[in-house]
Amino acid sequence: MPTPATIESVAGFLSLAQLAEIKARNCPTKPAIFLEHESPITFGAVFNEALHLAASLHRLGLRQGDVVSFQLPNWRETAVIDIACCWLGLVINPIIPIYREREVGHILSDCGAKAVFILDQYRNFDHLHMIEGLRSQLPELEHIILVRSEQSVDGVLHYQSLLETSELPPSKVEVQPDDTKLIMYTSGTTGRAKAVHHSHRSLACAILNGVEGWSLDAEDVMLMPSPVTHITGYANGIELPFFSDAKSALMERWNVEDALTYIDRVKATVCVSATPFLQELVEAAENKQLKLPSLRAFACGGASVPPTLITRTAEVLENCQAFRVYGCTEAPLVSVGFIEKDELNLAANTDGRILNWEVLVIDDQGRVLDPGQDGEIVVRGPAMMKGYGEAEQTRLAVDDQGYFHTGDIGHTTAEGAIVITDRKKDIIIRGGENLSAREIEDVLHTHPLIVEAAVVAMPHERLGEGVCAVLVTRDGSQPSLAELQLFLEESKLAKQKWPEKLEYLTQMPKTASGKIKKDILRKKIVPS
Repeated sequence: MPTPATIESVAGFLSLAQLAEIKARNCPTKPAIFLEHESPITFGAVFNEALHLAASLHRLGLRQGDVVSFQLPNWRETAVIDIACCWLGLVINPIIPIYREREVGHILSDCGAKAVFILDQYRNFDHLHMIEGLRSQLPELEHIILVRSEQSVDGVLHYQSLLETSELPPSKVEVQPDDTKLIMYTSGTTGRAKAVHHSHRSLACAILNGVEGWSLDAEDVMLMPSPVTHITGYANGIELPFFSDAKSALMERWNVEDALTYIDRVKATVCVSATPFLQELVEAAENKQLKLPSLRAFACGGASVPPTLITRTAEVLENCQAFRVYGCTEAPLVSVGFIEKDELNLAANTDGRILNWEVLVIDDQGRVLDPGQDGEIVVRGPAMMKGYGEAEQTRLAVDDQGYFHTGDIGHTTAEGAIVITDRKKDIIIRGGENLSAREIEDVLHTHPLIVEAAVVAMPHERLGEGVCAVLVTRDGSQPSLAELQLFLEESKLAKQKWPEKLEYLTQMPKTASGKIKKDILRKKIVPS
Protein backbone atom coordinates (compact mmCIF):
# COMPACT_ATOMS: atom_id res chain seq x y z
CA MET A 1 0.00 0.00 0.00
CA PRO A 2 1.46 3.41 -0.88
CA THR A 3 2.31 5.65 2.03
CA PRO A 4 0.07 8.71 2.38
CA ALA A 5 2.44 11.60 1.73
CA THR A 6 0.54 14.50 3.23
CA ILE A 7 -2.44 15.33 5.36
CA GLU A 8 -4.41 16.03 2.18
CA SER A 9 -4.43 12.23 1.71
CA VAL A 10 -7.01 12.00 4.47
CA ALA A 11 -9.56 13.36 1.99
CA GLY A 12 -9.81 9.76 0.77
CA PHE A 13 -10.37 8.63 4.34
CA LEU A 14 -9.57 5.09 5.46
CA SER A 15 -10.08 4.07 9.08
CA LEU A 16 -7.56 2.12 11.14
CA ALA A 17 -9.69 -1.01 10.71
CA GLN A 18 -9.70 -0.60 6.92
CA LEU A 19 -5.95 0.01 6.82
CA ALA A 20 -5.29 -3.01 9.06
CA GLU A 21 -7.41 -5.17 6.75
CA ILE A 22 -5.50 -3.96 3.67
CA LYS A 23 -2.11 -4.55 5.31
CA ALA A 24 -3.14 -8.03 6.46
CA ARG A 25 -4.19 -8.90 2.92
CA ASN A 26 -1.20 -7.37 1.11
CA CYS A 27 1.67 -8.15 3.49
CA PRO A 28 0.48 -10.62 6.18
CA THR A 29 3.95 -11.83 7.22
CA LYS A 30 5.55 -8.40 7.37
CA PRO A 31 6.36 -7.14 10.91
CA ALA A 32 4.09 -4.34 12.07
CA ILE A 33 5.36 -3.82 15.60
CA PHE A 34 8.62 -5.01 17.13
CA LEU A 35 8.53 -6.14 20.76
CA GLU A 36 11.36 -6.23 23.28
CA HIS A 37 10.93 -9.74 24.64
CA GLU A 38 8.79 -11.41 21.97
CA SER A 39 8.82 -11.97 18.24
CA PRO A 40 7.43 -9.07 16.20
CA ILE A 41 3.70 -9.05 15.65
CA THR A 42 2.91 -9.23 11.94
CA PHE A 43 0.13 -7.45 10.10
CA GLY A 44 -1.61 -10.77 9.52
CA ALA A 45 -1.39 -11.86 13.16
CA VAL A 46 -2.56 -8.58 14.70
CA PHE A 47 -5.52 -8.36 12.33
CA ASN A 48 -6.53 -11.99 12.88
CA GLU A 49 -6.43 -11.56 16.66
CA ALA A 50 -8.38 -8.31 16.37
CA LEU A 51 -11.17 -10.04 14.43
CA HIS A 52 -11.47 -12.76 17.08
CA LEU A 53 -11.55 -10.13 19.82
CA ALA A 54 -14.13 -8.08 17.90
CA ALA A 55 -16.37 -11.15 17.63
CA SER A 56 -16.21 -11.69 21.40
CA LEU A 57 -16.76 -8.03 22.26
CA HIS A 58 -19.79 -7.98 19.97
CA ARG A 59 -21.14 -11.13 21.65
CA LEU A 60 -20.74 -9.36 25.02
CA GLY A 61 -23.13 -6.67 23.78
CA LEU A 62 -20.71 -3.86 22.92
CA ARG A 63 -22.02 -1.67 20.13
CA GLN A 64 -20.96 1.36 18.11
CA GLY A 65 -20.21 4.37 20.32
CA ASP A 66 -19.64 2.36 23.51
CA VAL A 67 -16.43 3.19 25.37
CA VAL A 68 -13.77 0.54 26.01
CA SER A 69 -10.89 1.39 28.35
CA PHE A 70 -7.54 -0.28 28.80
CA GLN A 71 -4.90 0.23 31.48
CA LEU A 72 -1.96 -1.71 30.10
CA PRO A 73 1.77 -1.25 29.49
CA ASN A 74 3.27 -1.18 26.00
CA TRP A 75 2.13 -4.71 25.17
CA ARG A 76 1.10 -6.21 21.83
CA GLU A 77 -2.45 -6.60 23.12
CA THR A 78 -2.98 -2.83 22.98
CA ALA A 79 -2.75 -2.89 19.16
CA VAL A 80 -5.19 -5.81 18.97
CA ILE A 81 -7.67 -4.02 21.26
CA ASP A 82 -7.34 -0.80 19.26
CA ILE A 83 -8.08 -2.46 15.90
CA ALA A 84 -10.92 -4.58 17.31
CA CYS A 85 -12.58 -1.49 18.78
CA CYS A 86 -12.25 0.40 15.51
CA TRP A 87 -13.78 -2.57 13.63
CA LEU A 88 -16.86 -2.33 15.84
CA GLY A 89 -16.99 1.48 15.92
CA LEU A 90 -16.20 1.52 19.64
CA VAL A 91 -14.47 4.44 21.34
CA ILE A 92 -11.09 3.60 22.89
CA ASN A 93 -9.94 5.07 26.22
CA PRO A 94 -6.31 4.38 27.20
CA ILE A 95 -5.50 4.89 30.89
CA ILE A 96 -1.94 5.49 32.09
CA PRO A 97 -0.71 2.44 34.10
CA ILE A 98 0.64 4.59 36.95
CA TYR A 99 -2.84 5.89 37.77
CA ARG A 100 -4.47 4.60 40.94
CA GLU A 101 -7.98 4.54 42.44
CA ARG A 102 -8.46 8.29 42.50
CA GLU A 103 -7.63 8.83 38.84
CA VAL A 104 -8.95 5.54 37.43
CA GLY A 105 -12.28 5.85 39.23
CA HIS A 106 -12.78 9.35 37.85
CA ILE A 107 -11.85 8.36 34.29
CA LEU A 108 -14.00 5.21 34.08
CA SER A 109 -16.97 7.02 35.58
CA ASP A 110 -16.57 10.16 33.49
CA CYS A 111 -16.30 8.41 30.12
CA GLY A 112 -18.90 5.77 30.99
CA ALA A 113 -16.71 2.82 30.03
CA LYS A 114 -18.65 -0.39 29.32
CA ALA A 115 -15.54 -2.59 29.44
CA VAL A 116 -11.99 -2.29 30.73
CA PHE A 117 -8.90 -4.35 29.91
CA ILE A 118 -6.49 -4.55 32.84
CA LEU A 119 -3.62 -6.60 34.21
CA ASP A 120 -3.64 -8.08 37.68
CA GLN A 121 -0.27 -7.50 39.37
CA TYR A 122 2.18 -5.10 37.77
CA ARG A 123 5.16 -3.30 39.29
CA ASN A 124 4.10 -4.19 42.83
CA PHE A 125 0.54 -2.96 42.43
CA ASP A 126 -2.67 -4.99 42.33
CA HIS A 127 -4.70 -3.46 39.48
CA LEU A 128 -7.39 -6.13 39.68
CA HIS A 129 -8.00 -5.43 43.36
CA MET A 130 -8.25 -1.72 42.53
CA ILE A 131 -10.88 -2.26 39.80
CA GLU A 132 -12.84 -4.70 41.95
CA GLY A 133 -12.93 -2.06 44.69
CA LEU A 134 -14.17 0.59 42.26
CA ARG A 135 -16.77 -1.58 40.54
CA SER A 136 -19.66 -0.69 42.85
CA GLN A 137 -19.12 3.00 41.97
CA LEU A 138 -19.23 2.30 38.21
CA PRO A 139 -22.77 1.25 37.23
CA GLU A 140 -22.00 1.48 33.49
CA LEU A 141 -18.98 -0.85 33.69
CA GLU A 142 -20.23 -4.25 32.53
CA HIS A 143 -17.05 -6.18 31.75
CA ILE A 144 -13.60 -6.46 33.36
CA ILE A 145 -11.14 -8.29 31.12
CA LEU A 146 -7.83 -9.57 32.52
CA VAL A 147 -4.81 -9.59 30.22
CA ARG A 148 -1.90 -12.03 30.66
CA SER A 149 -3.37 -13.59 33.77
CA GLU A 150 -4.78 -16.99 34.67
CA GLN A 151 -6.27 -15.78 37.94
CA SER A 152 -9.88 -16.93 38.30
CA VAL A 153 -12.23 -14.28 39.67
CA ASP A 154 -16.02 -14.30 39.59
CA GLY A 155 -17.38 -11.88 37.01
CA VAL A 156 -13.98 -11.26 35.43
CA LEU A 157 -13.21 -12.35 31.85
CA HIS A 158 -9.87 -13.35 30.35
CA TYR A 159 -8.41 -11.79 27.23
CA GLN A 160 -7.01 -15.08 25.96
CA SER A 161 -10.37 -16.82 26.20
CA LEU A 162 -11.94 -14.04 24.12
CA LEU A 163 -9.41 -14.73 21.36
CA GLU A 164 -10.26 -18.43 21.31
CA THR A 165 -13.79 -17.91 20.04
CA SER A 166 -14.82 -19.64 16.83
CA GLU A 167 -17.48 -17.03 16.12
CA LEU A 168 -17.19 -14.90 13.03
CA PRO A 169 -16.94 -11.16 13.66
CA PRO A 170 -19.77 -8.92 12.52
CA SER A 171 -19.29 -6.82 9.43
CA LYS A 172 -16.99 -3.87 9.87
CA VAL A 173 -18.88 -0.83 11.15
CA GLU A 174 -18.68 2.08 8.72
CA VAL A 175 -17.40 4.94 10.82
CA GLN A 176 -17.40 8.56 9.70
CA PRO A 177 -14.14 10.54 9.72
CA ASP A 178 -15.41 12.91 12.41
CA ASP A 179 -16.85 10.23 14.72
CA THR A 180 -15.16 10.09 18.11
CA LYS A 181 -12.47 7.40 18.12
CA LEU A 182 -10.39 8.18 21.20
CA ILE A 183 -10.97 9.66 24.65
CA MET A 184 -7.73 10.49 26.42
CA TYR A 185 -7.48 12.28 29.74
CA THR A 186 -5.08 15.11 30.36
CA SER A 187 -4.25 17.07 33.48
CA GLY A 188 -5.70 20.57 33.61
CA THR A 189 -5.69 23.62 35.84
CA THR A 190 -9.10 22.73 37.30
CA GLY A 191 -7.82 19.65 39.14
CA ARG A 192 -9.44 16.49 37.81
CA ALA A 193 -8.26 15.26 34.41
CA LYS A 194 -10.24 16.45 31.38
CA ALA A 195 -11.58 14.15 28.66
CA VAL A 196 -10.04 15.00 25.29
CA HIS A 197 -12.09 13.65 22.37
CA HIS A 198 -10.30 12.86 19.10
CA SER A 199 -11.93 11.75 15.88
CA HIS A 200 -10.69 9.20 13.35
CA ARG A 201 -9.72 12.12 11.12
CA SER A 202 -7.84 14.17 13.73
CA LEU A 203 -5.76 11.17 14.82
CA ALA A 204 -4.93 10.27 11.23
CA CYS A 205 -3.81 13.85 10.61
CA ALA A 206 -1.61 13.83 13.72
CA ILE A 207 0.11 10.63 12.59
CA LEU A 208 0.54 11.82 9.01
CA ASN A 209 2.07 15.07 10.23
CA GLY A 210 4.94 13.03 11.66
CA VAL A 211 5.17 10.88 8.54
CA GLU A 212 5.54 14.01 6.43
CA GLY A 213 7.68 16.02 8.83
CA TRP A 214 10.19 13.24 9.45
CA SER A 215 10.05 11.70 5.95
CA LEU A 216 9.17 8.25 7.30
CA ASP A 217 9.32 5.36 4.84
CA ALA A 218 9.71 1.58 4.70
CA GLU A 219 13.27 1.77 6.06
CA ASP A 220 12.16 3.44 9.28
CA VAL A 221 11.56 1.87 12.68
CA MET A 222 10.02 4.12 15.34
CA LEU A 223 11.38 3.33 18.82
CA MET A 224 8.59 3.99 21.31
CA PRO A 225 9.46 4.09 25.03
CA SER A 226 6.62 6.51 25.80
CA PRO A 227 3.46 4.81 27.11
CA VAL A 228 0.87 3.94 24.46
CA THR A 229 -1.61 5.45 26.92
CA HIS A 230 -0.14 8.88 26.00
CA ILE A 231 -0.99 10.55 22.71
CA THR A 232 2.64 10.22 21.53
CA GLY A 233 2.86 6.50 22.26
CA TYR A 234 -0.64 5.76 21.02
CA ALA A 235 -0.19 7.51 17.67
CA ASN A 236 3.40 6.50 16.96
CA GLY A 237 3.63 3.19 18.82
CA ILE A 238 0.32 1.53 17.92
CA GLU A 239 -1.11 3.24 14.84
CA LEU A 240 1.86 4.53 12.83
CA PRO A 241 2.60 1.19 11.05
CA PHE A 242 -0.94 1.12 9.62
CA PHE A 243 -0.88 4.71 8.33
CA SER A 244 2.61 4.50 6.81
CA ASP A 245 5.25 2.04 5.64
CA ALA A 246 7.30 2.51 8.82
CA LYS A 247 7.31 0.01 11.67
CA SER A 248 7.26 0.69 15.40
CA ALA A 249 9.22 -0.89 18.25
CA LEU A 250 7.52 -0.83 21.66
CA MET A 251 9.47 -0.68 24.91
CA GLU A 252 7.48 -1.91 27.89
CA ARG A 253 9.53 0.08 30.35
CA TRP A 254 12.40 2.49 29.83
CA ASN A 255 15.83 1.12 30.70
CA VAL A 256 18.75 2.73 28.95
CA GLU A 257 20.85 -0.45 28.79
CA ASP A 258 17.95 -2.33 27.23
CA ALA A 259 17.34 0.58 24.86
CA LEU A 260 20.91 0.44 23.53
CA THR A 261 20.56 -3.26 22.75
CA TYR A 262 17.05 -2.88 21.33
CA ILE A 263 17.99 0.00 19.01
CA ASP A 264 20.80 -2.08 17.57
CA ARG A 265 18.65 -5.22 17.22
CA VAL A 266 15.71 -3.65 15.38
CA LYS A 267 17.80 -0.93 13.70
CA ALA A 268 15.59 1.81 15.11
CA THR A 269 15.86 5.00 13.06
CA VAL A 270 13.55 7.46 14.83
CA CYS A 271 12.33 8.06 18.38
CA VAL A 272 9.76 10.46 19.80
CA SER A 273 9.88 10.75 23.57
CA ALA A 274 10.61 12.93 26.58
CA THR A 275 13.89 14.67 27.35
CA PRO A 276 15.11 12.31 30.14
CA PHE A 277 15.18 9.39 27.71
CA LEU A 278 17.43 11.25 25.27
CA GLN A 279 19.65 12.49 28.07
CA GLU A 280 20.22 8.99 29.45
CA LEU A 281 20.67 7.51 25.97
CA VAL A 282 23.37 10.00 25.00
CA GLU A 283 25.22 9.56 28.31
CA ALA A 284 25.13 5.76 28.09
CA ALA A 285 26.21 5.73 24.44
CA GLU A 286 29.09 8.08 25.20
CA ASN A 287 30.23 5.99 28.17
CA LYS A 288 30.18 2.82 26.06
CA GLN A 289 31.58 4.58 22.98
CA LEU A 290 28.56 3.57 20.90
CA LYS A 291 27.48 5.58 17.86
CA LEU A 292 24.04 3.95 17.28
CA PRO A 293 24.41 4.45 13.52
CA SER A 294 20.83 3.45 12.62
CA LEU A 295 19.30 6.25 14.70
CA ARG A 296 18.79 9.37 12.56
CA ALA A 297 16.24 11.44 14.49
CA PHE A 298 15.13 11.93 18.09
CA ALA A 299 12.16 14.22 18.69
CA CYS A 300 11.84 15.59 22.23
CA GLY A 301 8.61 16.93 23.65
CA GLY A 302 6.80 17.30 26.95
CA ALA A 303 9.60 18.92 28.95
CA SER A 304 12.25 21.57 28.45
CA VAL A 305 15.16 20.48 26.26
CA PRO A 306 18.51 22.16 26.96
CA PRO A 307 20.16 23.38 23.72
CA THR A 308 23.39 21.74 24.88
CA LEU A 309 21.66 18.33 24.86
CA ILE A 310 20.72 18.81 21.20
CA THR A 311 24.28 19.71 20.19
CA ARG A 312 25.78 16.98 22.38
CA THR A 313 23.58 14.39 20.66
CA ALA A 314 25.06 15.42 17.31
CA GLU A 315 28.55 14.94 18.73
CA VAL A 316 27.95 11.55 20.38
CA LEU A 317 25.54 9.83 17.94
CA GLU A 318 27.08 10.03 14.49
CA ASN A 319 23.92 10.07 12.38
CA CYS A 320 21.32 11.41 14.81
CA GLN A 321 19.74 14.84 14.88
CA ALA A 322 17.83 15.61 18.07
CA PHE A 323 15.25 18.39 18.04
CA ARG A 324 12.32 19.76 19.97
CA VAL A 325 8.72 19.31 18.94
CA TYR A 326 5.68 21.06 20.36
CA GLY A 327 2.14 19.88 20.95
CA CYS A 328 -0.24 18.49 23.53
CA THR A 329 -3.03 15.93 23.78
CA GLU A 330 -5.54 18.48 22.49
CA ALA A 331 -3.28 19.62 19.64
CA PRO A 332 -0.70 16.93 18.82
CA LEU A 333 2.49 17.72 16.93
CA VAL A 334 1.98 21.38 16.12
CA SER A 335 5.67 21.49 15.23
CA VAL A 336 7.81 18.68 13.83
CA GLY A 337 11.26 19.98 14.73
CA PHE A 338 14.22 20.58 12.42
CA ILE A 339 15.57 17.28 11.14
CA GLU A 340 18.28 18.33 8.67
CA LYS A 341 21.92 18.51 9.77
CA ASP A 342 22.31 22.09 8.54
CA GLU A 343 19.39 23.08 10.80
CA LEU A 344 21.15 22.15 14.06
CA ASN A 345 21.04 25.71 15.39
CA LEU A 346 17.27 25.90 14.83
CA ALA A 347 16.85 22.41 16.30
CA ALA A 348 18.67 23.48 19.47
CA ASN A 349 17.13 26.90 19.95
CA THR A 350 13.50 26.64 18.84
CA ASP A 351 10.61 24.30 19.55
CA GLY A 352 10.39 23.22 15.96
CA ARG A 353 9.04 23.97 12.51
CA ILE A 354 5.27 24.48 12.32
CA LEU A 355 3.66 22.04 9.88
CA ASN A 356 -0.02 21.82 8.83
CA TRP A 357 -1.20 24.06 11.69
CA GLU A 358 -2.30 27.68 11.85
CA VAL A 359 -0.47 29.29 14.75
CA LEU A 360 -1.16 32.77 16.13
CA VAL A 361 0.44 34.59 19.04
CA ILE A 362 -1.93 36.93 20.88
CA ASP A 363 -1.73 39.41 23.73
CA ASP A 364 -4.10 39.61 26.71
CA GLN A 365 -6.59 41.61 24.63
CA GLY A 366 -6.61 39.00 21.86
CA ARG A 367 -4.59 41.08 19.41
CA VAL A 368 -2.33 39.14 17.04
CA LEU A 369 1.37 39.83 17.64
CA ASP A 370 4.21 39.92 15.13
CA PRO A 371 6.93 37.24 14.92
CA GLY A 372 9.41 37.63 17.76
CA GLN A 373 6.85 39.08 20.18
CA ASP A 374 5.83 36.91 23.14
CA GLY A 375 2.18 36.16 23.79
CA GLU A 376 -0.17 33.21 24.22
CA ILE A 377 0.10 30.50 21.57
CA VAL A 378 -3.25 29.65 19.94
CA VAL A 379 -3.52 26.96 17.26
CA ARG A 380 -5.97 25.57 14.72
CA GLY A 381 -5.57 22.57 12.45
CA PRO A 382 -6.95 19.24 11.19
CA ALA A 383 -5.26 17.24 13.96
CA MET A 384 -6.96 19.26 16.72
CA MET A 385 -9.29 17.53 19.15
CA LYS A 386 -13.05 17.59 18.61
CA GLY A 387 -13.39 19.08 22.07
CA TYR A 388 -13.53 18.13 25.73
CA GLY A 389 -16.13 15.86 27.26
CA GLU A 390 -17.72 18.86 28.95
CA ALA A 391 -19.00 21.56 26.61
CA GLU A 392 -18.12 24.34 29.04
CA GLN A 393 -14.48 23.23 29.12
CA THR A 394 -14.41 23.34 25.32
CA ARG A 395 -15.98 26.80 25.28
CA LEU A 396 -13.29 28.11 27.62
CA ALA A 397 -10.42 26.58 25.61
CA VAL A 398 -11.54 27.02 21.99
CA ASP A 399 -12.55 30.46 20.70
CA ASP A 400 -15.28 31.21 18.18
CA GLN A 401 -12.76 31.09 15.32
CA GLY A 402 -11.83 27.54 16.26
CA TYR A 403 -8.43 28.32 17.79
CA PHE A 404 -7.33 26.27 20.79
CA HIS A 405 -5.76 28.43 23.51
CA THR A 406 -2.77 26.40 24.68
CA GLY A 407 -1.93 28.40 27.79
CA ASP A 408 1.69 28.48 26.66
CA ILE A 409 3.62 31.71 26.16
CA GLY A 410 6.00 32.12 23.25
CA HIS A 411 6.57 33.53 19.79
CA THR A 412 7.04 32.52 16.18
CA THR A 413 10.14 33.18 14.09
CA ALA A 414 10.88 34.23 10.52
CA GLU A 415 11.90 30.61 9.79
CA GLY A 416 8.38 29.37 10.58
CA ALA A 417 9.38 28.00 13.97
CA ILE A 418 7.71 28.24 17.34
CA VAL A 419 9.56 29.13 20.56
CA ILE A 420 7.97 28.48 23.96
CA THR A 421 9.19 30.77 26.73
CA ASP A 422 6.71 30.33 29.60
CA ARG A 423 3.49 28.68 30.67
CA LYS A 424 0.20 30.29 31.71
CA LYS A 425 -1.38 27.04 32.82
CA ASP A 426 -0.74 25.73 36.31
CA ILE A 427 0.82 22.51 35.04
CA ILE A 428 4.01 20.69 36.03
CA ILE A 429 5.67 18.66 33.28
CA ARG A 430 7.56 15.86 35.04
CA GLY A 431 9.41 13.60 32.63
CA GLY A 432 6.91 14.35 29.87
CA GLU A 433 3.90 13.72 32.14
CA ASN A 434 1.52 16.65 32.69
CA LEU A 435 0.62 16.97 36.37
CA SER A 436 -2.12 19.27 37.63
CA ALA A 437 -0.95 21.42 40.54
CA ARG A 438 -4.59 21.95 41.50
CA GLU A 439 -5.27 18.22 41.81
CA ILE A 440 -2.29 17.73 44.15
CA GLU A 441 -3.28 20.80 46.18
CA ASP A 442 -6.84 19.50 46.56
CA VAL A 443 -5.53 16.30 48.16
CA LEU A 444 -3.02 18.14 50.38
CA HIS A 445 -5.82 20.38 51.66
CA THR A 446 -7.53 17.31 53.14
CA HIS A 447 -4.59 16.84 55.54
CA PRO A 448 -5.68 17.93 59.04
CA LEU A 449 -2.54 20.00 59.67
CA ILE A 450 -2.46 21.90 56.37
CA VAL A 451 -4.15 25.30 56.15
CA GLU A 452 -2.90 26.31 52.69
CA ALA A 453 -1.02 24.43 49.98
CA ALA A 454 0.55 25.71 46.78
CA VAL A 455 2.19 23.25 44.41
CA VAL A 456 4.75 24.56 41.94
CA ALA A 457 7.29 23.18 39.51
CA MET A 458 10.93 23.04 40.52
CA PRO A 459 13.96 22.27 38.35
CA HIS A 460 14.82 18.57 38.15
CA GLU A 461 18.10 17.48 36.58
CA ARG A 462 16.74 14.29 34.98
CA LEU A 463 12.98 14.85 34.63
CA GLY A 464 12.99 18.52 33.68
CA GLU A 465 10.56 19.52 36.42
CA GLY A 466 9.75 18.11 39.84
CA VAL A 467 6.96 18.78 42.33
CA CYS A 468 7.45 21.18 45.24
CA ALA A 469 4.70 21.79 47.81
CA VAL A 470 4.70 25.09 49.69
CA LEU A 471 2.64 24.76 52.86
CA VAL A 472 1.15 26.83 55.66
CA THR A 473 0.20 24.64 58.63
CA ARG A 474 -1.72 24.90 61.87
CA ASP A 475 0.43 25.93 64.83
CA GLY A 476 3.55 25.96 62.67
CA SER A 477 3.88 22.17 62.65
CA GLN A 478 6.00 20.72 59.85
CA PRO A 479 5.19 17.15 58.79
CA SER A 480 8.14 15.46 57.13
CA LEU A 481 8.25 14.66 53.43
CA ALA A 482 7.95 10.95 54.22
CA GLU A 483 4.87 11.57 56.38
CA LEU A 484 3.14 13.58 53.66
CA GLN A 485 4.01 11.03 51.00
CA LEU A 486 2.44 8.30 53.13
CA PHE A 487 -0.68 10.47 53.46
CA LEU A 488 -0.84 10.91 49.67
CA GLU A 489 -0.40 7.17 49.16
CA GLU A 490 -3.31 6.51 51.51
CA SER A 491 -5.29 9.11 49.54
CA LYS A 492 -4.77 6.94 46.41
CA LEU A 493 -2.87 9.64 44.51
CA ALA A 494 -0.44 8.32 41.88
CA LYS A 495 3.15 8.28 43.16
CA GLN A 496 4.41 10.43 40.29
CA LYS A 497 2.33 13.30 41.67
CA TRP A 498 3.84 13.25 45.15
CA PRO A 499 5.96 16.29 46.09
CA GLU A 500 9.70 15.68 46.15
CA LYS A 501 10.36 18.77 48.22
CA LEU A 502 8.50 20.74 50.91
CA GLU A 503 8.76 24.39 51.86
CA TYR A 504 6.98 25.85 54.90
CA LEU A 505 5.82 29.47 55.24
CA THR A 506 3.92 31.35 57.91
CA GLN A 507 1.83 32.99 55.16
CA MET A 508 1.55 32.85 51.38
CA PRO A 509 2.37 35.83 49.14
CA LYS A 510 -0.96 36.91 47.62
CA THR A 511 -2.52 39.39 45.24
CA ALA A 512 -5.01 41.99 46.44
CA SER A 513 -7.80 39.59 45.45
CA GLY A 514 -6.31 36.82 47.58
CA LYS A 515 -4.74 34.71 44.82
CA ILE A 516 -1.44 33.04 45.72
CA LYS A 517 1.48 34.53 43.77
CA LYS A 518 3.01 31.37 42.43
CA ASP A 519 5.52 33.29 40.34
CA ILE A 520 7.09 34.52 43.58
CA LEU A 521 7.08 31.01 45.03
CA ARG A 522 8.83 29.64 41.95
CA LYS A 523 11.50 32.34 41.96
CA LYS A 524 12.17 32.73 45.67
CA ILE A 525 11.16 29.47 47.32
CA VAL A 526 12.32 27.02 44.69
CA PRO A 527 15.99 27.41 43.69
CA SER A 528 16.56 27.82 39.96
